[in-house]
Amino acid sequence: MTELENNFCEKGILLIGANGFLGKVILAMLLDRFPGVPCIHILIRTRKGLGAEERVEKEVLDSPPFQPLVQRYGRDSVLHRVKVLSGDAAQIDVGLGTNQVQDLKGKIGLVINCAGLVEFFPPLDQSLDANVTSIEQLIQFCRQLNARLVHVSTCYVAGEANGLIEETEPIPGFYPRRTGQDDKRFSASDELAECREAVARGAKGLEGAKRTKALVELGRSRSSRWGWVNTYTYSKSLGEQILAAQDDVQYAIVRPAIVESSLRFPFPGWIEGGRTAAPLVLMAMGGLMDWPARRDLSLEVVPVDLIAAATLAVSGKLLAGRARQVYQLASSDVNPYPLEDLIKLLVSEARKKGSGSRINWLDPFPRLRFLNAAQAEERRQLMHRRIRRGRRLLKTLGLGKRTANLRLVELQLGFHQQTFGQYLPFILDNRYVFESCNIRELYQQMSLEDQQKIPWNPELIKWPSYWRDCQSAGIRKWLQPGAVREWSFQL
Repeated sequence: MTELENNFCEKGILLIGANGFLGKVILAMLLDRFPGVPCIHILIRTRKGLGAEERVEKEVLDSPPFQPLVQRYGRDSVLHRVKVLSGDAAQIDVGLGTNQVQDLKGKIGLVINCAGLVEFFPPLDQSLDANVTSIEQLIQFCRQLNARLVHVSTCYVAGEANGLIEETEPIPGFYPRRTGQDDKRFSASDELAECREAVARGAKGLEGAKRTKALVELGRSRSSRWGWVNTYTYSKSLGEQILAAQDDVQYAIVRPAIVESSLRFPFPGWIEGGRTAAPLVLMAMGGLMDWPARRDLSLEVVPVDLIAAATLAVSGKLLAGRARQVYQLASSDVNPYPLEDLIKLLVSEARKKGSGSRINWLDPFPRLRFLNAAQAEERRQLMHRRIRRGRRLLKTLGLGKRTANLRLVELQLGFHQQTFGQYLPFILDNRYVFESCNIRELYQQMSLEDQQKIPWNPELIKWPSYWRDCQSAGIRKWLQPGAVREWSFQL
C-alpha cells in the first residue's frame, strides 16, 4: 500500500458534490485507483422526489464514467464501498442533524468539497447559498469532527487581470482592483453582510421572474463593482476568504482553470452538460468566422481527470499535514496553446465536416477574423444592415416568404452576441496565465507509484489531438441530446 492510499485508509473521506462532473470522476478514481480504501462517504441532497440513495444510483452509478468501474468490480461491490448521507452543505450540520454528526466523529478525517453553483450570472441568493453559506457550514462541520477540508474553487477568482496570477497572492481582503497590500477597502465579512441585506431588500415584494431578474442584476452589480467578471467568481472568492479567515480547521484550496473533457480516465472524451468552453467550441465547430478574441491568449483548459488526480494528491498532502494553502491547476504556464491556433483548428475541422455558419451567407468573402471589441461591433452592425437590405430586396421581388432564412441568421447573430457577452473576459479582455508551481512541487515529493496512479502532466498534452479526439468528439457524443439539438439550430 502506497503512502497516499495509507493516508486515505487511516482517515475516512467525505466527498461533497459526487454527482457533479468533477465529483463523479474524483469518486470513480478513488474507487478504481485505491481499492484498499474500504468506504467513501458522500453527501447528497434529496431532490424532485428522489432520496439521496436513489440519486446516487441514477446520477452516479448509472452514469457513463462509472460503467467501466461497474463492469470491472460489479455493481454491488462498488455500492458496498460507498456510504450515502442525505444532507445539504448549506444547512446547519450540513443537513445531517446533531446525532448523526456525533456518530461520524472518528470516521471522517477529510472533507473534499467539489460542489457549487457554476452558472456565471445566477440570482445572487442562489450563488451565495451554494458557494459561500456552504463554506461557513462546512467549517463548523469540520471543526466538530476535527476533520480537514479540501475546497475546490476556481482560478478565476482573480477577476479582471492580465499576466501571471501567482499562487502566493494573499486571500483575505483580496479584490481584483486592489492597489496593494495596504489597500484595506474590501472585507469579505462586511461584503457578505451587505449582500444578504441587499438580497432581502431587492427580493421584497417580488415573485417569480421579476424576483429572479432583480437578484441576477444584484449579483452582476456587486461583482463588477469590485472587478470580478461574473457572480460565480465573485461568490467563489468570498467563499475562499471566509475559509482563510479562520485558523482552527486545516484546509487546502484547489483552484482549477477551465475543467473540460477527460484525457484518459474514465475514457477519453468524457464530458457532461455544457462545460465552460463548450459554447465557444460549438460556435467554432459550426463554422463561425468572426471572433472577438486575442490571438496570443491561451484558453486555460485542463482535462477533468487531471483535475481529479491533482485534487486527490492535494488531499493526501493535507492529511499528511504538509499542504500549501493554494494549488492552482492550469496549463498555460507550461504548455500554452494560443487561441488563434485553437480556433483555426476547430474551424478547419468544421470545414472538413461541411459545417458552415448561416452568418457566412451574408459575407461574399468569408474568412477567419480576429477582432477587437470595436471591430466586432462594426461587423455586427454591418451584418444587420445586410439583413435589412436582403429583406427589402426579397419583398421587392415578391419573395417575402423567403425572409424566414434571414430571420434565422438574425437570431444567430443575437445568440452569438449574447454568448460572447459572457465570454469576452476570458478570450479578449483579460490574458490569464495561472502559476501552477505548488502542484508540480507536490508531485515531485510523491512516490513514482502514486504519480502513475493519479498523474498530473499537462505539459505532455498534445493540444491538437486533445481538441479533435477528446473535446470535440466528447461534445458531439455526450452533450445531452436536447442541448445538442438546440445548439445545432442556433449554429
